[in-house]
Amino acid sequence: MLSAIALMAIVTLDQAPLRAAARDTAQQQAVLWQGDSLEIRGEKADYLQVYDHRRERAGYVKISQVRKISLRPEDAPESMAIVRFLRDTLGAEALGIGYTAAYLKAAPAEAIGAEAFDALGTMAERLAQRASSRKAKQDDQVIAAHLEVAAQYGITIQGFEQDGRMHLCYDGEAFRRVLAMDANSEQKARAALAITRHDCIDPAMSAVERNNLDIWRANVLDKVDVADLPEYLKNRLHLRRAGVWSAIAYQRSRNAETTTSAAANRALQELAGVNKNELTDSDNATYADAAIRVGATRWAAEVVPAVKPGLSIITHAGNPGETCIVLIDAKHSQENPLVRRCSYGVVWPASARANANNTMLVLAVQPMVAWRELWVFHQSGGQWIVDVLPPALTEPNLGYVEFAGWVPATNKILVAREIKVDGRFKRSFDVIGMDSLQVEKSVDKPEFLSTFYRWQDPSWKSQNVILR
Repeated sequence: MLSAIALMAIVTLDQAPLRAAARDTAQQQAVLWQGDSLEIRGEKADYLQVYDHRRERAGYVKISQVRKISLRPEDAPESMAIVRFLRDTLGAEALGIGYTAAYLKAAPAEAIGAEAFDALGTMAERLAQRASSRKAKQDDQVIAAHLEVAAQYGITIQGFEQDGRMHLCYDGEAFRRVLAMDANSEQKARAALAITRHDCIDPAMSAVERNNLDIWRANVLDKVDVADLPEYLKNRLHLRRAGVWSAIAYQRSRNAETTTSAAANRALQELAGVNKNELTDSDNATYADAAIRVGATRWAAEVVPAVKPGLSIITHAGNPGETCIVLIDAKHSQENPLVRRCSYGVVWPASARANANNTMLVLAVQPMVAWRELWVFHQSGGQWIVDVLPPALTEPNLGYVEFAGWVPATNKILVAREIKVDGRFKRSFDVIGMDSLQVEKSVDKPEFLSTFYRWQDPSWKSQNVILR
């Protein structure tokens, strides 16, 4: 007779059949997946008689396809040992979540520490990442089943549309518990990083909601003590903080707050604090991501110069939320400008640069939190016009393009770009002819192009982020 305490079994294999009788030829009642929990009601031959509460169905399952779990408090450490093994086992997230749930059910309240919730959050987050990966399509049935198993234990995974496909994210409840407990610095660092991810922000958020979220993310990250952390975790915190503070700088600029430059400088400091010699292979992409975010808002850290004689711009408020730019020179005032253009994006007046002949002027305008364009004011057909150079001819996501210098005695400019397209990061240094707005020459390092290397603007060379 079974012990009254050992009432639970966890399925360890995918696609384990739940049969109507204790025979291999018996009718299949349901298909079970790793991590499914079953109530044990008896034992017959090499089968267990069980009841599946999730499917509300009774049946028999082979003993070799499950593991009996003791729910006695003194046996809880055994379950925790298995959780430690499964915590970092790729593909076993649903099983690990099931074992963690069994441990939390069996262990006395005073014995439960941050380790169990750290493991639970880690496995839930990895399961969501697996489900979001492009390779997941090959295992759609398995991934979907594992997500259903996780859901029965109260794991909430949310979906957001990104780049035309669904991106899944764990809501972070277990990690929030870790931050509220007496966890060690590494556990708190992992938890803070997990709940402050850039790719798990709802794109449908309003500007006010996004600003509040970014401030909350900054506070969470700042509460982590980095003193005793290994270098790779310090780097990850620096990179996340850099991205978050760049977003705060953008929002503060939209709201015309006086602390905009402080937020931008904080982002630059966090990026500069990264120890590049200790970046892991997986962190190189994270570093590029953070650098683009910081690069997009770096003009917030610069002081707006006074209006000088010659070709220059003046900005003023337009419709609610709109900034208007007027181009003036010695003969054309603000009331009678050469050209006027308005934008709902953030205009960075400190970025305005006119060429020596006062025939062109460039200006950085940022319509989105991590997407900055270059506006070029120039003459065409005897009239002043504005052409917009985007970072890339793709859906706005992550990238910036910026002025890097004038090519003397020509109608050409130097620009630098840094973008993320289809999950890949790309940097380029281009020579653009303003007659056609076409890229005439492009390299991935400025020293590979003599025109770019020779005529790059000194202030750009000293201030940019792309040459990090």
